[in-house]
Amino acid sequence: MYTRCAILAFSSLVTVTVNAQSLLPSLTYDLIVSHVGYDFLGNFSWETADDPTNGCVNYVDKDTALKDNLTFVSDNKFVMRADDTKKVTKSARGRDSVRIHSLDAYDDALFVLDISHMPEGCATWPAWWTLSEKGPWPYGGEIDIIEGVNLGQQNLASLHTTPNCSMTNVRSQKGTTKSTSCDTSVNSNQGCGVSFPEQDSYGTSFNAVGGGFYIMEKSSTKGISVWFITRDSLLLLGGQPLLDLVLLSTPDAYFPTDKNCDYSKHFDAHSIVFDLTLCGDWAGSESVWNASTCAAKASTCKSFVDNNPHEFTKAYWEINSLKIYTPYVLLR
Repeated sequence: MYTRCAILAFSSLVTVTVNAQSLLPSLTYDLIVSHVGYDFLGNFSWETADDPTNGCVNYVDKDTALKDNLTFVSDNKFVMRADDTKKVTKSARGRDSVRIHSLDAYDDALFVLDISHMPEGCATWPAWWTLSEKGPWPYGGEIDIIEGVNLGQQNLASLHTTPNCSMTNVRSQKGTTKSTSCDTSVNSNQGCGVSFPEQDSYGTSFNAVGGGFYIMEKSSTKGISVWFITRDSLLLLGGQPLLDLVLLSTPDAYFPTDKNCDYSKHFDAHSIVFDLTLCGDWAGSESVWNASTCAAKASTCKSFVDNNPHEFTKAYWEINSLKIYTPYVLLR
C-alpha cells in the first residue's frame, strides 16, 4: 500500500510539474539565453594570451581554431579540442588549444550545460567556470563548476575569492568538502573545493555514459550550488532537466554565502569561460604527475605533451547546449 501510494503521489507531482513546465521552463527562472551550435561563435571570444596557470598550451584565435579544426560546429553541436596531429616545436608556447570567454555577464542566474563529452587523458586540465566581468581577479570571485586533471573520475567544484570567505566542513550537499578557505592567498590558491560523489561525473567514465548535465545556481540570497545530473536521472523528462525539481534536490556542491562569505563583498556579475589547458600548476605539478599512472608514459608532463600528439584524440569538449536563466518576475 505504501509503495502504491508513493508512486501515485510521485506521478501526481510529475503531472503538475510537466503541466507547469509546458508553460514555463521553470516556475522560478526565466530562460534568457540558449546557446546551441553556431550561437557560440557569435557570443564568445577566443582568448590568445599566455595561460595564467602556466600550462603547456598555445591558445589560438577563432580563425585559426576553425581553420585547424580545433573548433567546429553544426546546427546542434559545438566542439573545442586540443591539437592531436603534430609534435610541439621548441619555439612554441605549447600544444595548440582553445580557451573561450563569453561576451555577456550574469549576476543572479541559473546555468544549465548539456555536454556529451569533456576532455580526458593524461596532462589534460579542462574547466568550465565563471569569473567577475569587472575584476580584476580575484575581486568579484571565481566559480569552478567543472574541473579535474589527468585520469581523474570525480568532478571538483570550487570557489576562489578575496579574503574573508570560508565554508564549513559539513553542509547540505552530496559531495565531500576538500578545503574550506576560498581565499586565493591561502593554500596556494586551492580555493574551497567539493569533490563529487558520482564516479561518472568527470573524465573517461563521464564520456562513456554519454555525458550529462551540469547545473549551477548563482544566487545572492541562496548562495552557490552545483548539480551533476546523469542522463538516466529521474530529474529528467524528455531528456531535459526538470529545473524546479533539481532546485529542490540536494546539490553535489553547496557554497552558502552568509556571514562567513558575504555575497555582496565577494561576487558580482560573472562571464563564462571554457578552456582546456595541459599540464600547468595542477595537472603538471611534479607531485600530481608522479602520483598518477601517467608518469609511466613520460618522466614529465611537458615532455608527454610535446611528443605524443596521438594521446590527445579524446581531449575535446562536445557541447549540446548552454542555457542561462534569470530569476522569474511574475509582475513586470
